[in-house]
Amino acid sequence: MTSLWILNFNTNNLTGVIPEEIGNLHKLETLYLQFNKLSGSIPEELFNISTLTKVSLSTNNIGGVIPREIGSLHKLETLYLQFNKLSGSIPEELFNISTLTRVSLSRNNIGGVIPRKIGSLHKLETLDLAENYKLSGSIPEELFNISTLRVMSLAFNNLSGSLPSASSYWQTNLNFLHLGNNSIDGVIPSSISNSSNLKGLILNNNKFNGPIPNSLGDLRQLERLMLFENNLSSPHLSILTSLANCRSLKEIVISDNPLNGVLPDSIGNLSGSLELFFLDETEIRGQIPLGIGNLSNLNTFSISGNDLTGSMPRTFCDLHNLQVLYLDQNRLSRPLPECLCKLPGLGLVRLSYNQISGPIPYCIGNVTSLRNIYLNSNRLTNIPMSLWSLKDLVELDLSNNSLVGSLPPEFGNLDAITLVDLSRNHLSGSIPTTVGDLLKLIYLSLAFNELQGSIPESLGKMISLESVILSNNILSGMIPKSLEALRYLKDFNVSFNRLEGEIPTKGPFLNFTSQSFMGNEELCGGFLFRPCKARSGHHSRRSRFLLIVLVPLVVSLIGLGSIVVFMFRRRRNVPTQVESLPATTILARISYIEIERATQGFDQCNLLGHGGSGSVYKGIFANEMVLAIKVFNLQIEGAFKSFDTECEVLRNLRHRNLTKVISSCTNMDFKALLLEYMPNGSLEQWLHSDDYYLNMIQRLDIMIDVASALEYLHHGYATVVVHGDLKPSNVLLDERLVGHVSDFGLTKLLGEGESIAHTNTLATMGYIAPEYGSVGLVSRRCDVYSYGIMLMETFTRKKPYDEMFQENLSMRSWVCNSIPATPEDIIDATLFEPEEIDFKKKLHCVSSILELALNCTAESPNERLIMKDVLPNIKKIKLEFLRK
Repeated sequence: MTSLWILNFNTNNLTGVIPEEIGNLHKLETLYLQFNKLSGSIPEELFNISTLTKVSLSTNNIGGVIPREIGSLHKLETLYLQFNKLSGSIPEELFNISTLTRVSLSRNNIGGVIPRKIGSLHKLETLDLAENYKLSGSIPEELFNISTLRVMSLAFNNLSGSLPSASSYWQTNLNFLHLGNNSIDGVIPSSISNSSNLKGLILNNNKFNGPIPNSLGDLRQLERLMLFENNLSSPHLSILTSLANCRSLKEIVISDNPLNGVLPDSIGNLSGSLELFFLDETEIRGQIPLGIGNLSNLNTFSISGNDLTGSMPRTFCDLHNLQVLYLDQNRLSRPLPECLCKLPGLGLVRLSYNQISGPIPYCIGNVTSLRNIYLNSNRLTNIPMSLWSLKDLVELDLSNNSLVGSLPPEFGNLDAITLVDLSRNHLSGSIPTTVGDLLKLIYLSLAFNELQGSIPESLGKMISLESVILSNNILSGMIPKSLEALRYLKDFNVSFNRLEGEIPTKGPFLNFTSQSFMGNEELCGGFLFRPCKARSGHHSRRSRFLLIVLVPLVVSLIGLGSIVVFMFRRRRNVPTQVESLPATTILARISYIEIERATQGFDQCNLLGHGGSGSVYKGIFANEMVLAIKVFNLQIEGAFKSFDTECEVLRNLRHRNLTKVISSCTNMDFKALLLEYMPNGSLEQWLHSDDYYLNMIQRLDIMIDVASALEYLHHGYATVVVHGDLKPSNVLLDERLVGHVSDFGLTKLLGEGESIAHTNTLATMGYIAPEYGSVGLVSRRCDVYSYGIMLMETFTRKKPYDEMFQENLSMRSWVCNSIPATPEDIIDATLFEPEEIDFKKKLHCVSSILELALNCTAESPNERLIMKDVLPNIKKIKLEFLRK
């Protein structure tokens, strides 16, 4: 064995540690132990083997540090230690080995800096230090003078500083350079084009700024260019003209940079080999040039989140290899070109949030390759019958359009479908029973349409269903008992229909709250105040006869009595009190006695909190229903007005993120609203108590909930509703930590054409907009300001009236001053630790959130965003966070 010169045990499921005795193999030249389950540390005895030229210990569980004794391997050429658990820093002694040609230490926990001595490795061809995350400091300039270097990957670390720009650098044979996901700043040096053999240049997710050098067009062999998520510009988008010289280009991704320009016609001169082209969120405006059709090999094109106008050019139809098309979040208009149906490989189309009008082309049924269709939030009018023939379609979102017509039985032909969202349209007719054939469907939303008839029993066969949203239609009949068998059903909402009968009580229905069933006057069961009355069959005919005979008689008597009472009261000039809330909202009349019993005589142990106009108690009623009871303090000035305002505002508002009113109780001495009980208290409680904690996603979700509620109040209801007192204590959390905006006592209703109102009532200091506090102006942009302050508070855990904020320092200026340089100094420290893997990802996410908050809190109301823009922005931030 001592004469052994090759030892290859790769991919053998070896466990345990590398034995010290390996040092006795004095003639060993090649050691391959990769793809095993070895643990422990690297034995120092290994470095006694001076004959070693190749060492690969990659893809194991080896820990500890890289021993300094490694410098004694003077003949070593290849060192592969990637995919382990090595820690510590890179020993400088490693770079005493002048024979090294390949070094890979990626996917470890190595920290410290890259020693400058690495520049002495004049034979180095491959250097891979990626994904160590703790590796910091700047990249040694000496690396860019190693002429033999062909592959360098330093991605996913914490490297900073800038790249050398002098013309004496970059005289390399680099084929591939990956510096993505670091904190490198400064400009991209134009001298990078000296590395004329570059095929892959990846600099994404850094802090590069300034113009993209047009000299990149001199990299004639370039195949991949990744510059996304930096702060780069390109006057007149000249970089796209320059890149026309790179005839081998296959991928261009420059998304999330402030390019700020109009797409040039020269886009059509780019390489005919181009397959992937991303220009998302680059502040591009104008129209899509006709030359796009020249990119005949294009597979994926994405230019979403810009300000493109006009129509989709017909030259799109020349992209016969196109599979993925993202044009969402622009201002594209006019009908869809029918020739899109001639793209044989089109699999995903996302054109959401545009102004596309007209019918969906009938020929769409011919594009059998389609798997995902997202056409939501446009102005489309018709669904062609042919669409239902797409048997391989997986997701279909046509929500928030102007679609009319009914759902045909062919709806059940979508064999592979997992998501269908047709909400917020004008669909009528009944839900076809064939919907039960969609056995793979997970999410179904038909809310806010004009659907009639009953809920099909066949829904109970759809075993994969997790969400069924049928609210705000005209559905009648009973909720099928068959739905009790849907074991995965988590979200169910049939509120505000005309359903009747007993609510199912088994299976998933054990977990649903009254919110799922509100606004159905004839529903009964444990979730509602109204118990179901037992009916005996042999009395049914008699009961029907009595109804036919007695109802007209009773109605006549009531009408006659009403006239008498009206005349009597009119003579005595006594005003008539009208119940503030309509029957569609009230599930049952509740008396003062019932409320007193439910709160145990308004005992302090049931007190949930004090508000500006009264107190809120927890009440448990005789049927075990738990509600929050807001009792108005009638001694406070304006209490009657506050009660009337809440009744007026909540009369017809219907949104999952608004607190639901169950009923009310009112007389001359007592006024109370009965609200849906929120077991998890308020957002303020979760932010500012050491006993509670919200993680990143939970905070994002809650603020998306609040934004959804405000977007509905400001833009989704017939009358503009301004909340007027938005703050964390007015955001309540249900059992799933879903946010609900509450307390509408200071709300203003703006009439048609009215955008501003005046008020003498002040909201909570710290959250009010400047114009609200100074001259009493109230508008939707006041709510936007309050929302921005709430965003800052949610992710910094600082209250806007904290003692640190004095005359010269407000919460907004504190955030504004910190975001560009040191955002980590102001972000809530409990969200992350600097050494965790997701640190940079979270830091970028919260920085984006705080930038959005700054845009919501501009001094001038006209410079603030509107909630229609805020909501998609914060949803996008969450989506990017999850995607990364």
